[in-house]
Amino acid sequence: MRNASYTSIHEKIGVIVNTKRPRAEGILAELRRLAEGHGVELYAENAEMAGLLGAEQVPIEAFGKKVDVALAMGGDGTVLYAARALHGSSIPIMGVNLGSLGFLTSVSDTEMDLALEALATERYEISPRDVAECRIFQNGTVVGLEPSLNDIVLGWGASSRIVTLNLSIDGELVGSFMCDGMMVSTPTGSTGHSLSAGGPILHPGICGFGINVICPHTLSSRPLVIPNTSLIEIEVTHAAKELILSIDGQDEYKMEQGDRIEIRRSALPIKFLQLPGHSYFSVLAKKLHWRGSSL
Repeated sequence: MRNASYTSIHEKIGVIVNTKRPRAEGILAELRRLAEGHGVELYAENAEMAGLLGAEQVPIEAFGKKVDVALAMGGDGTVLYAARALHGSSIPIMGVNLGSLGFLTSVSDTEMDLALEALATERYEISPRDVAECRIFQNGTVVGLEPSLNDIVLGWGASSRIVTLNLSIDGELVGSFMCDGMMVSTPTGSTGHSLSAGGPILHPGICGFGINVICPHTLSSRPLVIPNTSLIEIEVTHAAKELILSIDGQDEYKMEQGDRIEIRRSALPIKFLQLPGHSYFSVLAKKLHWRGSSL
């Protein structure tokens, strides 16, 4: 499927690689060979990768001005890193799996030739993904503004003591929860920590956020799905310990009593590129082992 926003052939590809993957070096050699065959230019974010690829080294912060598309090669963590680094640019991302099947890596390492062909001819499918925007307040002052493709988790910390968190949506108090923490997930992140905590799976086309209370001290608490037009506020109203605010799996801030966060949909989504015929439900079935019943 051709997107009207991309009218020229993708000749410049930025490469982001998890070099700790066992097959990474061999895959980079293959990518270099295929890129030469397809007549595309490669760019890499560090000198080691640039050398292996015969590519120009460009800091990832400068990809937005240099490349047409980014290849995130590794696992879901590599895609999340790429998405956060490229948020705010118009650079679409194609995730290449260098290990076990991931939810975000839509292309296997054996499909590199197909991936380069798809990018060179613009024969791919586009999956736009909502990004959450988290504003952090400490002592009444904004101390950070962070994008999140997956999830925002407030909780845990230095001890096992419970905390009290107030949840408000669009200025209305939903409830005060004694718990271990709270998480807000995008549809993309609904198959991550949210799923492990008993939350629903949200299709990427759903315009909403999922909210889970982590280990609530009540049996009546249930996951909540709200429109992505909502403003979500979580305030630490009681805590005898520091909490950790984790965004897309990265521990970003230490939070204390009186601190709060605001979460809303970012005006800047991320675009994933997928090979024609990619099936979201097929990935779910493989990852979650949905094999059906046998007689």
